[in-house]
Formats: sequence, structure tokens, C-alpha cells
Amino acid sequence: MRRGACPSLATPMQTGDGLLVRLRPATDGLTPAELRALADAAAACGSGIIEVTARGNLQVRGLTAASVPALAAAIGEAGIAVATGIVIETPPLAGFDPNEIADPRPLAAALRAAIAGRRPALALAPKLSIVIDGCGRFHLRDSSADLRVEAQNSDDGFRWLLSLGGTARSERTVALLETERVVPAVMEILAGLDSLGAAARGRDLDADRIRKRLSADIGAFPTIERGALPFLPAGIHDFGDGRIVLGMALAFAQTHSASLIAFLHHAEELGATEIRLAPRHGLLVLGLSREAAAVAQRLALSHGFLVAADDPRNHIATCAGLACASALMDTKAVAGLLLDVGADLLDGSLAVHLSGCPKGCARPTASALTLVGAPSGYALVVNGAASVAPSAYTDEDGIKAVLAGLNALVRKNKDAGESARSCLTRLGAARIAAAFEQG
Repeated sequence: MRRGACPSLATPMQTGDGLLVRLRPATDGLTPAELRALADAAAACGSGIIEVTARGNLQVRGLTAASVPALAAAIGEAGIAVATGIVIETPPLAGFDPNEIADPRPLAAALRAAIAGRRPALALAPKLSIVIDGCGRFHLRDSSADLRVEAQNSDDGFRWLLSLGGTARSERTVALLETERVVPAVMEILAGLDSLGAAARGRDLDADRIRKRLSADIGAFPTIERGALPFLPAGIHDFGDGRIVLGMALAFAQTHSASLIAFLHHAEELGATEIRLAPRHGLLVLGLSREAAAVAQRLALSHGFLVAADDPRNHIATCAGLACASALMDTKAVAGLLLDVGADLLDGSLAVHLSGCPKGCARPTASALTLVGAPSGYALVVNGAASVAPSAYTDEDGIKAVLAGLNALVRKNKDAGESARSCLTRLGAARIAAAFEQG
């Protein structure tokens, strides 16, 4: 299922609760004052609902055709530069993280300049994305991308690994390049995509042909240690030399501007200097001492933010729900019910995906359990994405009992020390579907 263009200030998207605008700051982060001004504008021009997406972009909801220009003006008055054009992503702490093999920002800037200066201009898919990863602690190896450029150290020295499509686990590696060769190589690949048409993506490229073109002098690519899964942003992270980062996330990807503004006032008083948007709906607060970060963390929790990796809300992925015109489920309400009755399911071993429709915007990849809004109630997908054929259905009445039944299935059947994921895997899809339909 291929989606269209991303919403922006120039092209907002109509949703169930008005127009939606997605913003990518052109700078590494925002000052507390800048983000506060943006939140003020979200309340004045829209519904006040602010989202941070799974990829770390900021969204403002509930706008109208008349209020979008006012939002744009407020953003300009606050001095916030918004990125446009092809999405080139770097890790949220690029240039700050001492664990990086290399700072990816200069390479990203050089590539942006090359794309902007290219004549004739490239006509590429609206959702095409490029990841340039310095491979620090907070990497982007599980973020999908059409093109991925990843810093690597080897016995032969430092180079950049260039791959096509997917995440770092499913991509097709095509070249290992010195820094000066990266931009020309990527521009050559983008020109190839341009020739295939405006809908072409990285998955449509011939990896073997590109590999032969760029790596004729290289034998087998080295085996690369991919490292751990990407971080959950919540927590206090110590990078040494007094560099403390407070990680927090938006519960179910949303907050209200009033809650964000109140927290930012406190954080700035405690010494916060910069806020960086992060994947998994995260906000990373820089400039705090360890003691101040602990205080700010408690304040963030009081305003409804996620501040700990063991918070069960981390393990529920929800889309916008009824705020979207396509949705057939109030995902936020169902998430609340799951929190009430799903303690055994939400042990951290799996993610439960609540999707208003089969598009699966909140989590395009497979989940152990996916609940999808359906015309007559709810559909359950076991070990799949929202778009695949459901394993079971239930009507819209009694969903809390249905969720409690799934939780009881795990509680009654898991062995000592066994995780919910392991238990469900052992029980199998048919047993899970039966429990869902019985409620």
C-alpha cells in the first residue's frame, strides 16, 4: 500500500479533525522558547493537539484553511526554520553523541546542497527518504529508508556503507565508499530513480547493477555488527563529561499544547537549552544537570509524558484514531482500556498495535497483536501488519472484555519467567483468535 505526499505547511492534509501539518525543523533542535512558541501557535490556530511521529517529525492538528497561514506566520516570527524537499534524516543526537563513528551532519548538508543545485531538478517520490547515520548510541538502524548511508570502521579504515531500501536488517548493500565519493554516488542513484518515474522508490532499483557500477574494485562486503535495537527515548541518559540528556516521549504520540508549554517553562528554569525531536514519538532535552534532569523527569510525568522505559504505554502503538477520516476505531480510548486490563500483555516483550484502519500508519511493520477498526467492530491480526487478512473479528460491544480475555489467556498459560510474546507464540494464532472471539 503506497501512500501519497506528506502533509506540510504548503500542502496540509485533510483529516477527521481538520487540517494536519507536519513540520521538520531544519536545525538540529529547538530552544524551549521556540518550541513553546510553536505550541502556542498550535493552540491559537488549531485544536492544540501536537504529535511527534514515529520518525520524529512534529505534527499540528485541527487547523483550517484560514488558520494555516497564521500558523506559518507564527513559526516564521519565532525564527523556526522548516526543512523542505527530500527527507534526509540523521540521528537525533547527531554531533552530540560521543559514541558516533562520525558526525553525519556535514555529509547530510553536502547532499542537500547537491540536490538543491541539481538542474534539471529531480522529480522523486514524495515520501522518499535518505538516512545518514553516524552509528552512535541513538542510531536509526530500524528506521526504513530508500537509501541508507552508515558510518563504518574496519581494518581498511573509515568508510560509509551505502544500501538500498528497508531497514538496516533488510537492506541491500551496494557500496563501501570514502567520504568524497558518497554524494556523487547518491546523486547517481537519485538520477536513476528520477528516470524510473515520480513513484519509484529504493526497493525498485536494481541493486546488482548499482553494486557493479560503484564497487567494481571491492570483493565481498565486510560483515557488519548491527548492534542493539534502537533506543526507547524515555530515561536519563549520561554521555559522559557532564552531558546529560533527558529522554521523554508523548504517550500514544500526542500531547496538548498546554501540557507541553507548562513543561517547557519548568525545563527552561532548570537549565534546558535545547529540545530535539526523536523517533518513537520522543523529545530529548539537553542542557540539564543530572539533578535538574531528575526534577524535570518528575515534572514531565506529572504532565502526562512517558519518562521511563518500563511504562506500559511504551508498548502500545496507536494512530490518530477518530481524528483521522479513515479511522473506524477510537484508538486512544481502546489504549486506555488495554492499560486497565492488559498488565500481563504489556510486559515489554511485544507491542500491541491499535490501528483505526488497515493502512497501519502508526506501525507499518508486523506486530504480535494488531487490533484494526472494522465496519462491524474490530479485527485481530496475529503476527502481522494491519493490512493483512485478520485472524478473528468481534463486534464493537464489550471490547474491554475482549482485551481482558486476551490478557487472561497469557496470565493463565505462561510458564514461570516466560514472556507474553513467548507464551503467545507457543499458543499459536488459532488459540489467540478463539480467545479474542469468545471475549
